[in-house]
Parts: sequence; C-alpha cells; structure tokens
Amino acid sequence: MRIGLFATCLGDTMFPDAVSATAVLLTRLGHEVVFPPGQTCCGQMHVNTGYQREPVPLVRNFAEQFGDPSLDAVVMPSGSCAGSVRHQHEIVAERYGDAALRQGVATVKAKTYELSELLVDVLGVTGVGAWFPYRVTYHPTCHSLRMLRVGEKPLRLLRAVEDLDLVELPEADACCGFGGTFAVKNADTSSAMLQDKVGNVTATGADVCTAGDSSCLLHIGGGLSRVRAGTRTLHLAQILASTRTTPYVLPGVPPTARATPTSPRASTTPAATTPEVTR
Repeated sequence: MRIGLFATCLGDTMFPDAVSATAVLLTRLGHEVVFPPGQTCCGQMHVNTGYQREPVPLVRNFAEQFGDPSLDAVVMPSGSCAGSVRHQHEIVAERYGDAALRQGVATVKAKTYELSELLVDVLGVTGVGAWFPYRVTYHPTCHSLRMLRVGEKPLRLLRAVEDLDLVELPEADACCGFGGTFAVKNADTSSAMLQDKVGNVTATGADVCTAGDSSCLLHIGGGLSRVRAGTRTLHLAQILASTRTTPYVLPGVPPTARATPTSPRASTTPAATTPEVTR
C-alpha cells in the first residue's frame, strides 16, 4: 500500500521518534510511506476549544495534502487527531465550507486511520515482528477508546510482541486528565485525574507505560517524573518498531525474565533506522 503519514503537531515538535517509528514499522511490513511536506495542524485543538470558523483553513489544507488519489490510506500515531479528521472535519466543512471542501473531507475521512486500526483492520496483522523484553502497561486514550472505538486492537498488537510482559492497568479507561487545553483551563481537576492515573501506573510495576497518543504520554510522563517513578512512557509505535536487530533499549533496565536466553543485551538506546520517506 501507499500510505500517507500525518505527523501531528506534537509528533512534529516534541515526539518525532514516534513518527519515525511509524514509518519504520510500515516500511518493514512492505509498504511505501509518503510524507506530504505541506501538512500542518489538523485543527483539533481549535474545534475542541470552541472555535468554529478558524479551523476551516486547516481542514482545507489537510484535505488537499492527503486527498491524493494515489494514497491508499492515511495514518497517524494519534487517536485524537484521527478522531478529529474522521468526526470533526466533516462538521467544520458542513458549517463553513464549500462543496469542494465537503467532498475533499469525505474522501480523506474514508481512508484515515489511527495506527492500530490500520495494522489490525486494514493490513490484517497483529504480529509485526517486534521484540521488546520489558514489562509494559497500556493506557487507552480517551479519543481512541470513545471516539474511534479501537477497543482491543492495541492490546492485541502488544500481546504479539516477543518477550513483552503485558500487565493490566487498573482503571485503564479513566482519563489521564490532559484533554489539551482542559489541563490549562481546569488545572486542579486535571491534576487530580493525573494523580489517580500515575498511582495506577506505578502500581503495575511496569517498566513502560505506553499509549497511542503522545499528548497523553506527555501528561502521564510529567506526573511520573514528579513522583520519581521508575516507569517510562513510550509510544506504541516505538514498541512495535523495536526488533531483535534494531531494539529499543531502556538504559539501566534489565530485560524481563520472559526474554529468551538468546536475546541480545544491547547497551545503547534505539533505534530502528529511519527509512527513506517519500515527500
């Protein structure tokens, strides 16, 4: 397949490793990854904050950048951005767009997926050849859980990772408290929700807390850091991109007891070689 990759704002500015890991993974599975260079914000933050006309140029640009008929699918390492493209763009186009925008949005919406959706539902894979010998817990982000209904897809992918020890997160479906500008406008509530999430994550004894949204990992990671927890945060794409030959290594963390005796003990951190991405 020829797959368009949307980096997302946080991926572009703060979590580029999650974006490159997505490209590494899909290329390893035999697909061509295309990165439209004119992509910008999808407009989710504006819509969620209550702005109605302001997202129109962003929605229009997204439809233009990813409306290329040669793209079989569009993927992003973010449930919240995928949810915006699939559910909010249509609303914006209907209210303030023209016929061309409405058609463009509908075309792109039909082929847009969050990473786990693309892998499981479209490509039909759960075992992607990943190796990650650590104890991991998974946080299902709100938009992926409630808007996209990805359900067990990320967990199925994690269960298929060789030597990964997956431990259930207590009260997993509870929000971490980020919610974009919610964390700023409702700081006290957000902090209380984060405190609960951090407590549940640390209770698992996991080496890594993973999720499909960098925004939630940013929030949770900050909370874990403040209590000096030993648990790291890592995007799902980075775990799935890790293999025996190009492993993601957690410095100072020994592999889980589930790791096979022949498992290599690499001494430096990452990462899979980034493939050449079409622009």
